[in-house]
Amino acid sequence: MIQTLCHVSSIEHIRSNIYVMGFGSSEIASSSMAGQFVNIKVNETYQPLFRRPFSIYHIEGENVKIIFQVFGQGTKALIQKQLSEKIDVIGPLGRGYNVRDDFETALLVGGGLGVAPLPILTNQLRTKRIVTFLGGRTKEQILPTYLENVQIATDDGSAGYKGTVVDLLEKYLVQEQVVKPKIFACGPNVMLKVLGKLAAKRSIPCEVSLETVMACGIGICQGCPVERTDGRKKYSLVCKEGPVFDVQSVVFPL
Repeated sequence: MIQTLCHVSSIEHIRSNIYVMGFGSSEIASSSMAGQFVNIKVNETYQPLFRRPFSIYHIEGENVKIIFQVFGQGTKALIQKQLSEKIDVIGPLGRGYNVRDDFETALLVGGGLGVAPLPILTNQLRTKRIVTFLGGRTKEQILPTYLENVQIATDDGSAGYKGTVVDLLEKYLVQEQVVKPKIFACGPNVMLKVLGKLAAKRSIPCEVSLETVMACGIGICQGCPVERTDGRKKYSLVCKEGPVFDVQSVVFPL
């Protein structure tokens, strides 16, 4: 974990209220694993009081990128930053995906902005076969940049398969001969819960990155617990022992 002042290197408006911001940090860029996140102090005042967590989206050399939807004071403050302005960043934080398991085919699943950790994950899975499944309510929520072998599902049928991304994945598993797969996913809890059932039915290992509200981001405030099912302990902190967990080890809210 590193705390450093970083220069803003880019701010890109992708679509609607979605932005990609880049900042320079050789230390964070060289030590980040897919699924980890950074915690950013968005301004020098106490409004907002807490830092904001963002998944590490993509790394280009010493440049680290995050992707986010503008919603609330914190993200509104971020998009007002000027190029070369300094921001206070802590990272990389949390536990990322285990890319060293014994598998041959990586099935990447992202729902909406759950796409955030998938580009850096794609870069770290270069020796594997990768198939990516993206889902959203409409085609405007599909963000395929930096990804490989992308298959798309939309609720309204405006792009790709009409239905959920989990249904699309299940269809793919039925139709294709997939060798030693492992699922890596991020998205809304309702999607991850259904995905966990599919993974269990087909005996496919599956890791998911949980999305939750965080305050400190380093495990001090105890504000981001997730209930466990594996018997080791009742709860774990998403910021410290996650955000990536085995999908079968957590209890998803109803």
